[in-house]
Amino acid sequence: MNESRVREEICEFGKSIFDRGLTAGSSGNISVRLDDGWLFTPTNSSLGRLDPARLSKLDRNGKLVSGDPASKEAFLHLALYESGAGAIVHLHSTHAAAVSCMTGLDPASCIPPLTPYFVMKIGRLPLIPYHRPGDPKLGDAIRGLAGKHSSVLLANHGPVVSGPTLEAAVYAMEELEETARLFLLLRGQPARVLTEAQIAELKAVFKL
Repeated sequence: MNESRVREEICEFGKSIFDRGLTAGSSGNISVRLDDGWLFTPTNSSLGRLDPARLSKLDRNGKLVSGDPASKEAFLHLALYESGAGAIVHLHSTHAAAVSCMTGLDPASCIPPLTPYFVMKIGRLPLIPYHRPGDPKLGDAIRGLAGKHSSVLLANHGPVVSGPTLEAAVYAMEELEETARLFLLLRGQPARVLTEAQIAELKAVFKL
C-alpha cells in the first residue's frame, strides 16, 4: 500500500473509532510503519477530524520530517514497534480503561481468556505499572515486553494494541474493548474461562 493510501486509511479508521465512541476529544493515537519510517496522528488531534496531509511523518530515527508534531505518546508506539508490528492503536476506550484502574489484577494477564476471539486477537494482556503521561520510563517498560506480547494495558490509562496491518490492529483493539466489557459485566459472578488445553488448541489450529 502506498503512503497516500495509508494516510487515507488512518483517517478513515480514526473517524470510525471516534464516531463509535471508542475514544473522546483529542485522546487516542494511531501509527503505521512505512518503508522509510512511520506515520502518526498529530498531538492534540481528534481521531474524528484527521487531515491526511497533516499527519506526522517520522523517519527511521523517530525524527519528524513532515506534517504536524507527532502525538506526545509516540515513544510508546516506537517501543512496541520493536516487536515487528506494522501498525499500533492506543485508545482510552471506556471499558479497557476502567479495567486498567482496578486492583487485584494479574499483571501478567490482566483480562482472563473469556472467549476464543480474545485469545486469537490479543492473547495474554500484561499490565504495565502506572507512569505519568510522557514518562520515558513507560517506553522502557513496554520495550521490555516487545516481541513477547502484541498488546499491553497501561495502568490507570488504557490499552496499546499492535497488529501486522492497521486493519488488524483496529479489529484487535475492538475485541479487547468488548472483552473488557464482558469482564466488567461478569465481576462478582462465577465465570468459566478457557482452559490451557483449549487455548493450546486455538494456537495450533489458527497458528497463533
